[in-house]
This record gives sequence, structure tokens and C-alpha cells, in this order.
Amino acid sequence: MHRTRFESIGSYTPTSIVSTDELINSLAVPRSLKLEALTGIRNRRVYNCDPDAYESSFDLARNAIDDCLARSGYAAAELDIVISASITRTKGAGQFCFAPSFALMLRNAIGAQAARYFDVSNACAGMVTGIMVLDRMIKAGVVRNGLVVSGEQITPIAETAVREISEPYDPQFAALTVGDAAVAVLLDGRGDDADEIHYVELMTSAEGAEHCIGMPSDRSNGMAMYTDNRAMQTEDRYRQGIARLEDYLRGNGSDWRNEEYDFWIHHQFSAPAIEYIAKLAEEHFATPMPEALNVLQEYGNTASTSHFLVLHEHLGRKHIPQGSKVLMIPSASGTVSGYLAATISRLAA
Repeated sequence: MHRTRFESIGSYTPTSIVSTDELINSLAVPRSLKLEALTGIRNRRVYNCDPDAYESSFDLARNAIDDCLARSGYAAAELDIVISASITRTKGAGQFCFAPSFALMLRNAIGAQAARYFDVSNACAGMVTGIMVLDRMIKAGVVRNGLVVSGEQITPIAETAVREISEPYDPQFAALTVGDAAVAVLLDGRGDDADEIHYVELMTSAEGAEHCIGMPSDRSNGMAMYTDNRAMQTEDRYRQGIARLEDYLRGNGSDWRNEEYDFWIHHQFSAPAIEYIAKLAEEHFATPMPEALNVLQEYGNTASTSHFLVLHEHLGRKHIPQGSKVLMIPSASGTVSGYLAATISRLAA
């Protein structure tokens, strides 16, 4: 069976920066809200809305692919498959595209005409979902390599929230944490002990399906996200995710200590919550967590792109030595949880 690895990684973030203070001060109904203290998010990147330089989610994704291929040993024409994992699928101002697939349009744009293509949709776990599917396809010998990409032009939900928030506890508050970004990763079956995706697993707890929903606003012309944070982010849910990882490791003849992770990356939604999850994990496994990697302070919650934006940024800072073992913990509305572990040597940013 082939051993999969991350062969290359690319990212793109818009140049425009909006601070949390600016966002709070622009609320239609002014109020005191210490959002930065609650989330740890100071800034976020926001797409260019100038008609002459407009940045749709397609444009963001295309830029990330270009960055990825520039670092790859493969040309676009050599790709066997392109998988798009974007939540947002805009092709222009106010233009939402669901057919043809984003993967097909991106494949054609980069000249990968020989590649198969399809979209996956799994909220903020979209990139990890695409990687899980591609990992299985490579190991089964269906394809030799492939690209997983997501471009998230998601700050329009923050624009809607700014217009509509009026209550002390409003279901659109979480929309104020998001930022725009794109990432792309290329996988192949040439892994070895120094460079390998060890496992990637996902699970869904359907009882949380109504706790975070993206949809057209019920009050104005715009996209909105409605989140019940009190129901979605609970200690029981955090502990369930930790226990599932332990069960998986035991089922494969391992345990937390044997894994020897060097770093871990959680979905970038709240710094205090991530710290709390680390505390619960340390209590559960009776051992310290590996070093946490985050970029939410400057980029916010970038939806499906968050784990690989973190990875790309810290690779660029030379913070991740070759041969490091990284654990990623996805978290998404649905409610989706899981884990991805990989040893990384080939990647550079």
C-alpha cells in the first residue's frame, strides 16, 4: 500500500487588514464588546472589494494553488485529481457558483485537464475531509497524486453581522471572528518514515447540526452565520473528542505517549478555548500537550483553511524543523471532530 505524504503547500491571504476594534466600532448598534479578550483575535484579512481588483473565493483559491505548485515537484498537467473544499464559492461580487463544480473551474484555470475533479462540503472541516478522501484514494491505488484546495471569502458574514447585531447575546457574534484566506496542499504516494500522513479520521455528532448554520440572512440582503456557542462549545464535547482520539490510538496499538507529537494545531476559533482544550487533554492523558501552533491573533478564524494556514505560516517562520510530527484537530459545525497526524520533512513555505 502506498504511503501518503504532503508534497507541497501554498497559501494566499488578502493584503487588507481589519482590526477587531474597527469591526466592533462599526456595529450598527454600538455596544461594549471585548471580542479580542474573548477570542484572542486582534486582526483579520479581508478580500479586496474594488471592482477592478475584486477577490472572490475562486481568486483566493487560484492564488493558493499557484503558490503550492511553485513549491512542488509536479506541474499542473501531472495532477491526477483536484478536490475543492471551499465553504464559500464566489466567482465575482454577489455571484455564488454551485455548478459547474469549483474543482472543475480551478482545474481548467491551472491547465490540469487530465485531472479528475470534485467538490467536498464539510464546513470548517472541509480541507481535512478532502485530504482524508485523497489519502484513501492514493492508498487504494486509484490516483498517484492530487491537490486539495480551499478559498474562503467568508468575511461577508461579518459584514451582515455588523449591520444586524442588536442583542446582548446575538447568534451572529461568531461571524465577527472570521477572516479571508486560501490554502492548497498537494499529496502523493511517495511517503516514508520521515515524511508521511499517519492517519486522518473524522466523525460527526448529528445532534449538533443546528448549532452553527450559514445561510442567507433572514433580515437583509446578505449571507449570515447563526451560532449557538453555548450549546456547541461545551466541556462534554471537548472531552468526547479527546476520548475518541484515545480510542482510535488504542485500537491501532498505540497511546498518546507513543505518538510523540512535536506540535498540535486546533481549528482557529478562540485562543482561550484552545488553551482550555489543551488543559483537558493534559488532564486526560496525564502528560503535557505538545507545543500549540496558532495564527488566529492576526488572521482570525479562516474557516476550512485554518489548519493549513497555520502550518504554512509556521513553516515560513522556520518554526517547524524537518521530521516534526504534527497533530491537527479539526472542529466544525455538524458537529464534526477528528484528527490528522503527519510527519513533515518535504514541506517548505
